[in-house]
Amino acid sequence: MQKSAHSTLQPRTRVRLGLACFALLGGASLFSGGQASEASDSHVLADEDRFLTNRESGVTLPLPKDEDAFTFAVYGDRTGGPAEGIHVLAQAVEDTNLFAPDLVMTVGDLIQGYNQTPAWMAQMLQFKGVMGALDMPWFPVAGNHDIYWRGNGRPEGEHETNYEQHFGPLWYAFEHQNCWFVVLFSDEGDPKTGERTFHRPESQSMSPEQFAWLQDTLKRTQGAEHGFVFLHHPRWIGGGYGSDWDRVHHELAAAGNVSAVFAGHIHLMRYDGVRDGIEYFTLATVGGHQSGDVPEAGFLHEFHMVTVRGDDLAISVVPVGAVLDPREITAEVSDDVRTLSRDVRPRAQVDLLFDPTEGAAFEVPMELTNPTSRTIEVSSWLQSADWRWRSGSEHVHVTIQPGATATWTFHLDRPAHTLDDDFAMPELHWQIDYLAEHQRISSPERTAVLELVLTAYPETGVALDTPVRRQGMRFDGSDSLSIASERLRLHDGPFTVETWMKADKFHERQGLINKTESSGYGFFISGGVPAFMVHSGRGYDVVEADGPILKQDTWHHLAGVFTGAEVLLYVDGQLIGRRTSRGARRPNDLPLIVGADVDGSGNPTGHFVGVLDELRISNIARYTGDSFEPGATYAIDEHTVLQLPLDGQRGPWVRDVSPTGTHPTVNGDPTLYEYDR
Repeated sequence: MQKSAHSTLQPRTRVRLGLACFALLGGASLFSGGQASEASDSHVLADEDRFLTNRESGVTLPLPKDEDAFTFAVYGDRTGGPAEGIHVLAQAVEDTNLFAPDLVMTVGDLIQGYNQTPAWMAQMLQFKGVMGALDMPWFPVAGNHDIYWRGNGRPEGEHETNYEQHFGPLWYAFEHQNCWFVVLFSDEGDPKTGERTFHRPESQSMSPEQFAWLQDTLKRTQGAEHGFVFLHHPRWIGGGYGSDWDRVHHELAAAGNVSAVFAGHIHLMRYDGVRDGIEYFTLATVGGHQSGDVPEAGFLHEFHMVTVRGDDLAISVVPVGAVLDPREITAEVSDDVRTLSRDVRPRAQVDLLFDPTEGAAFEVPMELTNPTSRTIEVSSWLQSADWRWRSGSEHVHVTIQPGATATWTFHLDRPAHTLDDDFAMPELHWQIDYLAEHQRISSPERTAVLELVLTAYPETGVALDTPVRRQGMRFDGSDSLSIASERLRLHDGPFTVETWMKADKFHERQGLINKTESSGYGFFISGGVPAFMVHSGRGYDVVEADGPILKQDTWHHLAGVFTGAEVLLYVDGQLIGRRTSRGARRPNDLPLIVGADVDGSGNPTGHFVGVLDELRISNIARYTGDSFEPGATYAIDEHTVLQLPLDGQRGPWVRDVSPTGTHPTVNGDPTLYEYDR
């Protein structure tokens, strides 16, 4: 049935952004919804023939109309970009097959072109080979890259003959589901000179032959539900594209059933609105050169998906590579990728021993094992905010088969005497691609500090035998110190942990010195109540005060002792309590955290707010009686495993004056605190 010409500027189509574009644009939904009981013009109320339940409900759910619908895809240009653009086209083909539309349309510039016949033929075969993987028919449109000749021996019509022999007619039309698809040719050239160019108005006009054919075709297709028009140059935008489109548009509008026109060429997705009931769309690219770099503004590799349902058109933008096959996301794939994202990281195979007086010259051997059932590809590189770190390698790429281990090496160096306030650790960056059966799944880029072992702490100018330390370290509730478990040499027998502390405020379960997590040992304060615990045998042996005996803004000395048989707690040299141990100590591989508790991943949590000073860990039970006199400082002896004056830091480290020289790493930004004690 013939439709009357549209006299309004309002569209009769409905345009939607599809799910893939929804994600791309940051979640701004264009979908509308209402009450379940509300019927719209695209729904019918539930009836007993099409809706079954044995439950009672006051809600009537609208059902979709029982009518025919179909979809088609539209591809943009694939020219002007690098040779790798053909792979973008191949990905678009894979994506399209997942949607399974009835057909695929193009809008021209199928091949790089601008060449002579031998090269043209090779590119044509490549393009048709890729498009041949589509599960549905596809229909070409000729663009300037497909037609223009370059070099000697230019024939009349340039590549028109080649095109029509291998792609099809320059203009044509076909019917599907009572809709007509009309393909036009926009590179006929200047009718007077024959010059073909896409930026001169004289060359942007339709020949009498093609125009007459279009008029006849529109008359023959007047009974169609929709007419869709496809061409390469978006002539309606004017300027270098001339003004010839006005007469073409007049014919399209007079037909009364043309719903949309699609073009390409400008490598930019653009919507030019509705004119006389006809919507105008320009597509971006599927592998071609990008004329901009902001995907949200239309500069992207994409194709349009059009759903036709009666008078209604739904048009979606699908970024290439954004389509997933749900049948490929098996439990194995999900588990593998989650493992790669969470648990797998390249690791240095040697301790990086750093003496700042000598600088650094590291050969850093890295290793990574692929624990999954599929091949992975790993890209890794070193980076630092401190420009004085120099690496001889850029990105290193390795492919690792299932269950295999790959090794590679980074070189890293640094000048001597550069451990200052601007020091920053080198960082390891990596990204892993999981090669599923038909798709590549990229895990997010991850970063980890490349841990250095400080072997020599620069001189501080403070004598170790100074009677009273007048500087401590203030922790603000987000700061802490950490020591890797393998660097803290504490045997499984008796030991002592002690420190001076002054709390700015109390809250529930503040960690002071901890290597806990269902094992190890720890010092905690809860609302002014100190507690020391040691995991021995069947659980923690805990000794804590009966009440809040610690005061805010007051210096206190805390000591926790494990004798091998008992756990003891001292506050200001006075025994607070003791408890018999239930067995051998249970160690762990977690770091020792100062100024906070430690979680199961080795990260600080439950931070202390206040000042710590003179922290010592010893591999003997230093105190066993009812009381002792706490010293302002501690003597260093063969039993001292860790001793932190907490009187400053160099780079990310604080000084350990014990014989082991285990200098903790700083997390956050603790500050020095001057005082009289």
